[in-house]
Amino acid sequence: MSLISKLILNADDQLRYLTIGELDSMVRYMIYFLSIDQIISTLRNKENDIIRLASKKIFQLHPEYIAPGGNAAGAKQRSLCLRDYGWYLRLITYGILSGDQTPIEKIGIVGVREMYNSLGVPIVGMVDSIKCLKNATLEILDYNQETKQIPYFDYLIRAIDE
Repeated sequence: MSLISKLILNADDQLRYLTIGELDSMVRYMIYFLSIDQIISTLRNKENDIIRLASKKIFQLHPEYIAPGGNAAGAKQRSLCLRDYGWYLRLITYGILSGDQTPIEKIGIVGVREMYNSLGVPIVGMVDSIKCLKNATLEILDYNQETKQIPYFDYLIRAIDE
């Protein structure tokens, strides 16, 4: 639920108008949203380019993944890896949109290590994959945009690596 929805529902539950403080919070959120709108649009619109760059980097870093017997050896396995890239990129946008790491924690981290372990995917490979995804976005975004998304990638990397 968005900040604005929470504030409105809270005021309605208490049968009152929004306070000046609550209205100020909404204005600050809208200003924040305007500052991140271009980042979210770029990540969404350039998703395929970002994934292409990231996958090229991860398979250069770990060529054994696409070698016969590797976790991404066949077209099907490789497409599943790339699907995860898109999922993680979307997850990063949720964090940026909310201005909080909570969506990343609640949606993307719970059980992720267990899932990859059960699939036989090396955790070091997942950490490297997210680093490659982060670096690919840095190639696409400008400097001002980079600073808003880096903390969310770093949080995700640390959480997977724990």
